Amino acid sequence: MRHNKKFNHLGRTASHRSAMLANMAISLIMHKRITTTVAKAKALKKYVEPLITRSKDDSTNSRRVVFRYLQNKEALKELFGEVAAKVGDRPGGYTRIIKLGTRQGDAAPICFIELVDFDENMAKTTASKKKATRRSRKSTKSEEAVVEETATTETETPVAEEAPKAE
Repeated sequence: MRHNKKFNHLGRTASHRSAMLANMAISLIMHKRITTTVAKAKALKKYVEPLITRSKDDSTNSRRVVFRYLQNKEALKELFGEVAAKVGDRPGGYTRIIKLGTRQGDAAPICFIELVDFDENMAKTTASKKKATRRSRKSTKSEEAVVEETATTETETPVAEEAPKAE
């Protein structure tokens, strides 16, 4: 029976697992997005989100606690500098997992794990999308058709006829 054994061991010893998660957390902080398997991404999410929460309070004690897990000065600077500034007002949920499909060799499920506030592509699409309601669809379609007709008539310029070529 495996009562109260909730986390995924990922088929590794405890020391290998902690080293792997620390390395993946450093890569995630430095690159803002990494590609890995879904099981590792879920384990990494549980590992890195408390560290990001800890980085919101920039004190000597929190830096020491996070350094115990990461052991990388550059990642620590990045976490307490740029990352903490962006996630300062967010109450949690700092990472996002996007499933990509399966790996060619062993059919393992592959995904992205990324820091939510650092994805420029998603920020652009959510800012540019307007909420469409049913009532406005009919009116906007007819208005768009009228606008398109006027735009095409204005942009069309008369083309001068060419004289026939003499042979």
